[in-house]
Parts: sequence; C-alpha cells; structure tokens
Amino acid sequence: MNITFPDGNVKTYPDGSTALDIANDISPRLAKATLCCEVNGARQDAFMPITGDAAVRFCTFDDEGGRWAYRHTAAHILAQAVKRLYPDAKLAIGPAIENGFYYDFDVETPFTPEDLAKIEKEMERIAQENLTVARFALPRDEALVFAAGEPYKVELIEELPEDEEITFYRQGDFTDLCAGPHVPATGRVKHFKLLSATGAYWRGSEKNKMLQRIYGTAYDKRADLDDHLTRLEEAKKRDHNRLGRELELFTTVDLIGQGLPILLPKGTRVIQILQRFVEDEEQRRGYQLTKTPLFAKRELFKLSGHWDHYREGMFVIGDYEDEEAEVFALRPMTCPFQFMAYLNRSRSYRDLPLRYNETATLFRNESSGEMHGLIRLRQFTISEGHLACRPDQVEQEFRGCLDLAQFMLDAVGLDEDVSYRFSKWDENNKEKYIGAKETWESTQDQMREILNKTGLPYTEAEGEAAFYGPKLDIQIRNVHGKEDTLITIQVDFQLAERFGMVYTDSDGEKKYPVVIHRTSIGCYERTLALLVEKYAGAFPAWLAPVQVKILPITDRTADLCAGIAQKLQAQGFRAETDLRNEKIGFKIREAQMQRVPYMLVLGDKEAESNLVAVRSRKDGDLGTMTLEDFAAKLKEEVDTRAR
Repeated sequence: MNITFPDGNVKTYPDGSTALDIANDISPRLAKATLCCEVNGARQDAFMPITGDAAVRFCTFDDEGGRWAYRHTAAHILAQAVKRLYPDAKLAIGPAIENGFYYDFDVETPFTPEDLAKIEKEMERIAQENLTVARFALPRDEALVFAAGEPYKVELIEELPEDEEITFYRQGDFTDLCAGPHVPATGRVKHFKLLSATGAYWRGSEKNKMLQRIYGTAYDKRADLDDHLTRLEEAKKRDHNRLGRELELFTTVDLIGQGLPILLPKGTRVIQILQRFVEDEEQRRGYQLTKTPLFAKRELFKLSGHWDHYREGMFVIGDYEDEEAEVFALRPMTCPFQFMAYLNRSRSYRDLPLRYNETATLFRNESSGEMHGLIRLRQFTISEGHLACRPDQVEQEFRGCLDLAQFMLDAVGLDEDVSYRFSKWDENNKEKYIGAKETWESTQDQMREILNKTGLPYTEAEGEAAFYGPKLDIQIRNVHGKEDTLITIQVDFQLAERFGMVYTDSDGEKKYPVVIHRTSIGCYERTLALLVEKYAGAFPAWLAPVQVKILPITDRTADLCAGIAQKLQAQGFRAETDLRNEKIGFKIREAQMQRVPYMLVLGDKEAESNLVAVRSRKDGDLGTMTLEDFAAKLKEEVDTRAR
C-alpha cells in the first residue's frame, strides 16, 4: 500500500501495517512518541492495521489528537484502578477533556481525598505493568451480554444505531465499552494526578442518579505536569467563588437556592460602579434607556418564539399545559419587551437607527450542574440592548456595537483575555431555528463580510447561533480554563416581522427593520467574577469598593481620621476608617488583605504637620503629603481608570 505523509512524500509498506510499524521504520524515536494517528483524516489507534492506500499523520502529545488519546487512556487506567479497589463500582463514562480527563462511577459512598490517594497509587501500578491496550468489536447481542452487570454501559449500547460498530478496549484485567482511540500500552501514560471528586448526574440530568466524578490531569513530561499543578494552585487562589466570599463581595444561602447569590455591600458597590459607567457611556452613544417588566404572559414568548425554542430554560408561573389558564413566565431576555417599546408609536425611516438599552434582571432555569459561583446563575443582571435599523445602517450599527464592547473590555482590563466566535446556525438541525435557509445564509454572509472588514480575528462555530439569527460571541475563560460567553452581538432579520415592527421608508412603503441584539459588558455578575479572578481581588482604584482606609495610630488622632474620611467622601471617594483599638501594623495588614488601594496613616506627627502618611497597596510607603495632594492623585487615577 502507498502511504502519503503530511509533507507529501509517499512510501510503500505491506498492506496491514500499523502506524507504529510505519513510524518505527522512519525513526524509533518517532514510534516512541506516537500515541495515535490520523488515517485519511480520521483519528484512530496507532496499533490498528491500515489497509489500502492512505494518508497517514502521526499524533504525539504535541498534537490535540495525541493528547486526547493519552488522557483518554488515563481515564481508563483510573476506571481500572477503581474497579480493582472497589469491585462493586459501576462504570459510567470517562472521556478526555481539555487539560485532563474524568470518569463517572456509581458507588455507595462518595470518594474521599484518602480514596483518591489510594486510587492514584493503584493507577501508578497499572502504568508500571505496561499493559497492552487492545481493541475488539462485538455484534449488538453479544455486546449486551458482555456488558451485563454494567447498567450504564448497557444503556449506551442500546441507544447506539443498529448499524453502529460496537467496540471495546481491553488492558489486562479491565475492559471498557469505548470508541477510542487509545495509546498502545498503559506504560505510555507516565505522569498524572487526580484532582478532585464531585457529584455529577448521569448524563447531566437532575432526573437521573447522582454519580461520583473523579477529575484528573495527565502530561507526558513531569515538568509540564508540575507546571500545570502550579497553575491550578494559582487558579484556586484567584477563584472568585472562594476569594469573592473572603472579600465579602457575595454569599450564597441554601435556604434561598443555588444560582441565586446575595451580593453583599462591597460586591453591590462594584456592580453599581460598572452599571453607572455603562449606562452613561451608552447614553453618550445615543441609546435610550427603558425599564420593562420582569415577567409576562406566555403569549408574548409564543410570539417571539422563546416559548417553542427556550421554554425548558424558563421559569413558568402556572400550568403551562393548560391552554385555557393565564400563564406567565419570568423573562429570560428583554427583546420582546423592548420590541413593544418600539411599537408604542409609528416609526419613520428618519427615526432609525433606534437604540434601546436596559439594565435588565433576567431569569434562566439553569441545571444545577452548570452553575458555578457568579459565572452562571438563575437570576442575573445584564447590560441588554436592541437596535432597530434600516438595512443600509446594519454595518455601521454592528461596528458601533463592537466598538462599544471593546471599549468596555479595555476599560475594565479584560480586552487581552477574550477571543471572538462567529456563531452560525446548523442547517441539519432546523428544529432549533426559525426562518428559511436563504435568509440564514444571506444574513451570515453579510455578517461575515462585516467581520472581515473589521479585521477582527475570529473562529466560526456551527450550531451556536441564537434561534433567530447569527451572532458574534466574545468568549472568555475563567481561571480554571472553562470558556463562557461574556458579550454577544446578534443580527436578527426575523423577529421584527413576527412582531409587526414596521417603519415608513423614504418611498412611503412600510418595511421591517433589522434588529441587532447586543450586550455592552454582558452579565454584571459574571463580569464581577472575572474581574475578581483577573485582579485576584485587587481591583483598580476606580472599581475598588473601598478606595481608601484611614488608620489612626492612636486614639488621639481618631477624630481627625473621621474628619478626613468625611472630606474624601464629600469629594466622591469611597473612604472608610478603622478606629479599632488594634496596633497599626495589624490594621495595615488587614487593609492589604482586603485589597484596599490606599491607606492613610495618621499619628501625632502627621496631625501636627497637617499631613497624611500614604501607603499604596501596589507601591508600599509613598511618604507624607497633604490631603489635597493625595485627593488629586487619587482623582487622576480614577478619572483615567488606571490599572
């Protein structure tokens, strides 16, 4: 057979040779590094025979395919170790994921840290045994018999298409239902670490049983594993879910419910600063502020399409199955409400573009497994906005929305942490969307042309569009590497017609506007979480909930400190005093732990000279200065939004 390599070279090998055979012929070093391969673009095991002419690519740990095979095998080693130590454990699924792997188990009691240590030791033994990994296939009836005793595997087999090849992988005394690929032997997986055990519903549904999920990570070099573990430790220190509680930004209460945080005064203050900043900037850019209801009749959401395409994600008030009953739903977005504001009176082409904005509280029925701190919530507040424009205004208005979003990202310091995704529809999943294929294709072509003109680097993703139109998603990762959408700009050529939103054009004809759905800084709670992690809680002075702490050295200067705080507050600064009977070193350390940007220390000497001793969170002791000079310094820092 003729084997074509990525560089275009072609070489002949005996039919049935494996990728490992071919790699070894080229270089034993390449064979040692090969973890799996791609044959004619399809990923497969490097130990599987290749028949017929083929294009072959070797996958090492430097390739995505190699990393996934390596970590997938690590997941199987984990499952094998658990079955050796806990024979009654039932196996669910165990995929490779970005930066690691996990496996779900049905066990009577949750795994403890001590259990993880034992399991990891057993994994090391399995790796040292260097068990050969072998793949085999079975007919459906034989596969069901073979998997008997593993109910989750049986369920997966029963759901496979009739003509699907049912494959298993065996390594020593362990066999698992799996599509692969895997590395040739367990000894290839040398460096791994189990990270945590947590609850996870089978198939992510709360209606199913809670399983135990063990997370781990694996690298081919010890140094890379150590670097990753160091980054994880740093991520834990910056995790807003921990740090936000320590800094008293927010809390959660079981009695209230998951995904429903209480923002404490400091966290509320940061969001208030952001909200005022956003609303003022939007006003400068020609937006008109609305305030709309938090819920509405289901008929509104039926008209918009949310009832058919989003009802499972909504909180419904009343029996929605009773067509005669009056049923309401909490709003998951504001677009249909702002459409009603547009319909308040007749519109002319001269009224467009019309830009509505709203600081909107929204409600989404997220599953418990999806929620994390302030990143994903059931109630949240968003910088929502909708623009109605003529077709000839779409490009300019889209660019304006993008410019606003980038302005906000730059202002808060997240501009270098984001990526851009052009989210398109999936024409093979038409039930998920409304509208004709021609409308979708033309809209997406226009949006792609606009994006290309901006020079924005972006990727394309099928199936990620809103049900009514394509969108630009501005993506960001939290400290744990999980990606979420922070800001969206969506082009909608459909809902205006559904709502009868028309304008009288210059030719006297009634026409439908194009609607752009957008956020300017996204969800405020999510933005707060990302800022906590970005700055490790040490917000820039303009965002800090407390900008200045005034600290008396003795009780003799306590009244003076209180007066200074009042003067700073009168100038609009967020100043507090610490008048406790504690040593000044203790007060300074506590203010630093609370990430306060500045501390003013006053003793008898400062009081006599009418000066303040200034300490900076970032630069340490700045010496003494007049209160006026300090206020001017802080004002410049706030006005310029210095970071």
